[in-house]
Amino acid sequence: MKIEILGTGCSKCKKTKEKIEKVLKQNGLEAEVIKIEDIEQIMNYGVMVTPAVVIDGEVKVAGKVPDEKDIQKWITQ
Repeated sequence: MKIEILGTGCSKCKKTKEKIEKVLKQNGLEAEVIKIEDIEQIMNYGVMVTPAVVIDGEVKVAGKVPDEKDIQKWITQ
């Protein structure tokens, strides 16, 4: 599983990364977690507001920090 966190390094982006890592650890799962800060790469996903979460190439959320329940659902599908 490849999880990309799109954002320019704001506090919401950092919080999103922390939540994802926490949920992965709680579930005993491993994933490649990548932080993407390059505006061009972010826009290639069609994302205009950050933070955004992309899992295996699919944008799951953009413009807000996701709930841990949502992250749980995404990583266990």
